[in-house]
Amino acid sequence: MGFIALGINHKTASVHLREKVAFLPEFLPHALQVACARAEINELAIVSTCNRTEFYGIANDSQKLLQWLSQERQISLTELQTSIYLHQDQQALRHLMRVASGLDSMVLGEPQIFGQVKVAYQHAQQAGTVGSQLDRIFQQAFAAVKRVRTETAIGANPVSIGFAAVQLAKQIFTDLTKANALLVGAGEMISLVAKHLKEQGIKHITIANRSLERAENLAAELGGAKVVLLADLAEVLPQADIVISCTGSQLPVIGKGMVERALKKRRYQPIFMVDIAVPRDIEPEVDDLEDVYLYTVDDLESTIEENRRARQQAAQQAEQLIEQCAIEFGHQQRAQAASGLVMAYRQQVEELRLAEIAKAQQSLAQGVNPHDVLERLSRNLTNKLMHTPSVQLKQAAANNAHDKLMWAAELLGVQQNE
Repeated sequence: MGFIALGINHKTASVHLREKVAFLPEFLPHALQVACARAEINELAIVSTCNRTEFYGIANDSQKLLQWLSQERQISLTELQTSIYLHQDQQALRHLMRVASGLDSMVLGEPQIFGQVKVAYQHAQQAGTVGSQLDRIFQQAFAAVKRVRTETAIGANPVSIGFAAVQLAKQIFTDLTKANALLVGAGEMISLVAKHLKEQGIKHITIANRSLERAENLAAELGGAKVVLLADLAEVLPQADIVISCTGSQLPVIGKGMVERALKKRRYQPIFMVDIAVPRDIEPEVDDLEDVYLYTVDDLESTIEENRRARQQAAQQAEQLIEQCAIEFGHQQRAQAASGLVMAYRQQVEELRLAEIAKAQQSLAQGVNPHDVLERLSRNLTNKLMHTPSVQLKQAAANNAHDKLMWAAELLGVQQNE
């Protein structure tokens, strides 16, 4: 049985194929149990995201797992084999570490994948498909990710527009939790921004959008937020400390006059504004206002490009660290493999010791001199412990096996005279 990592990702498969093999969280426990039974796998975890579906398991035959996936999702083996990749043992461990660290992600170093891998591991635990081997492997991977995050700057610099906007807000506001955020739009970009803001502890979020239904859906995802129509923007703008806008409008939705009136109602408390829409949502003249900090997508892009270069450098350090972690784990595994032999040898020596003690106690009971009893016990035990190694050493010498003799000297801790 060996450790395998088998799967497809955004580099090897189209969205169409990735959708066909994806597993929804609520169906994972059943899928894990069925896969283990049908593919004859002892331990298994499935990581399934929009960009990848991967199987991590302890198995003899990865082909059976591939056949099960083909039958389960009614995809031909030929189609799967053109996109599938397989890693084994130490290479599989390196792959898991790289995935969980964000080194294999579409956005280099993104942190969300670590949480997704941890959730996948928890699902496998709940399904009863994690044993001692897979547990050790995942714990080692989690430890490696923590080292990557603390010892490199892989996640320090934002490389997405949404995240960069939120990081910029953190630099301006000492305590984001007390700020009021106004999000204009409810598309994919604003959804990402909203989640980043929520992660930073912002409690008061207002979403302004043309469609109330779409804004309400996003508010529900956030666990609650105020929702208004885009037509009511002027009414909510004065309460906003942070404004981030991204709509599909061909004309600006926030004009200089609207912001001037909002500032007046705020008694000229500053507003931080980020326009990540193309075409722009906020009139460029807003930047002329004294109490407004306005940033556009171009401002953020220059920051992001610098951060991408910084992440590339950090990624090289992370790769070296992961290689080191994988090698260390390999050493641990090999040492673990020897533990059975050590235990067997210890048991054998213990049996010899107990047998000699029993003989010594019998001699003492018969009145034999204690000094003679101790002498005999120590001599017998020494002879029995040395017998097999002595025979093997003589055999190695007779066969001119100098390498075995040198290894035996090291194993026994013998200092030979030159």
